[in-house]
Formats: sequence, structure tokens, C-alpha cells
Amino acid sequence: MAEELVFYSNPMSRGRIARWMLEETGAPYRTEWLTFEGSMKAADYLSVNPMGKVPAIRHGKTVVTEAAAICAYLADAFPEANLAPPTDQRGDYYRWLFFAAGPLEMAVSLKAFGLAVPKERERSIGCGSYESVMDTLSHAVTRQSYIAGDRFTAADVYVGSHISWGLQFGSLEARPEFQAYWGRLKDRPAYIKATAIDDEEMHRQLEAMKT
Repeated sequence: MAEELVFYSNPMSRGRIARWMLEETGAPYRTEWLTFEGSMKAADYLSVNPMGKVPAIRHGKTVVTEAAAICAYLADAFPEANLAPPTDQRGDYYRWLFFAAGPLEMAVSLKAFGLAVPKERERSIGCGSYESVMDTLSHAVTRQSYIAGDRFTAADVYVGSHISWGLQFGSLEARPEFQAYWGRLKDRPAYIKATAIDDEEMHRQLEAMKT
């Protein structure tokens, strides 16, 4: 019997990345919806993720947290979905997946909080400067049709999610190359389905907060 796949999330979180990835795999899964200051901090969930954050998945006895790690794990756990390159061709796949999880997220977060790294200290921080991260991301999305080659992979789920949010909320510069890259991803059936599921739950939670 297949191992149960449980997804812990909130529709107003990075869980949207993991749901898109889950839908791309086509594997059956069950969602546990959590609230930020309620069930996410309860003992049951803290045994899954001691940080009390989402997303997380439990696949049989295996627990994975962190959206980038979930994307990479699911690609390997469900190889029939063809969401990772062959192991000897994963240079760009790993490079850009973890570039987005590290320098990109750090640079965008610093900018969102109004924090600037002094020029003389850029060498001491992983992201360097916001400008250099944006230029590097521009290079990444214009080299090939997809982030790791000529076909869609789990790395596109993660990088694409960051670019989508950045364009939507203004945390990324609206460069034509970012818009073109996102344009190649936004109509994927798995993304559309995942977004509809999360949007429905988000509206339900927002309505519940009014009562």
C-alpha cells in the first residue's frame, strides 16, 4: 500500500509553493489546514516542525519542511512525474533552486524590511546586494526556456513562485525577462488547480474571521 502523503499548510503562506509542487506530481495527498497563532503552534504540529511554520509534508515516516526541500524531495519521491533532470545533469537544477532559497529570498526580505547592506559589508553576507541578485536572476531566466534546461522541473516551481510573488507585490523589479519567464509557467494546469484550492480556503478563513 502506498505511504500516506500529508500536507500541512495555510493558504496565506509559502505553502502555496508546496501545493503547486504536489499537484505537479499527480500523487494523492491529504491537506491539514493550520492557523498561524493556533494549530501551527500546538504540540501536535510542533512535533512535525518545531519552528511552528508551514509548509511541511509527512510521507509515510518521512517529514520534510522548507519549501525548496519539499520540491526537491517530491521530485525524487515521484520520479514518474519527470520533475527533476537525470542525476548527472542537475547542476543548474540545484544551483538555481538553492539560489532562490538563499540569496534571492534573503535579498528580497532585506529590501522589504527597509534594510540595506553597507557596500563594504556585501562580501560578508550571502546575498551580496539586491542589485547583484536581480542581475543574476535575470541571467538565470534568460539562458534557457526553463531554469534548468529545456523542460520544466521542480526548480521552476520554486523559482517561478518567487518571481510570481515578486511581480505581484512589487518586491522584484518588473523586468521584461522576469515577466517572460513567468508567462511560460502561469498557465500550467497544476498551478491553476493549486491556486484555486488555496484561494478557496483563503476566502473561507477570511470569512470565518469576520464572524
